[in-house]
Amino acid sequence: MNSIKRALGIVWMILGPLVLFYLVKTAGAEITKNPVWGTRIEWGVFIVVFIPIAVGLVLFGYYAVKGEYEEIG
Repeated sequence: MNSIKRALGIVWMILGPLVLFYLVKTAGAEITKNPVWGTRIEWGVFIVVFIPIAVGLVLFGYYAVKGEYEEIG
């Protein structure tokens, strides 16, 4: 079970920046299609809200790879 936790930790560490990159790429495309202030504010809020979530995924994965979630005892 601990090896599965460590392997999924690597997945979480890769998934955080990857999803953030995809979100920024999608935001750029949507803002280019409809360049009004409402669209810019909407996607800006999405990105600002998701940045801590992505950082949390990376930290969660780091601690899983490090072995912090192994059972005690």
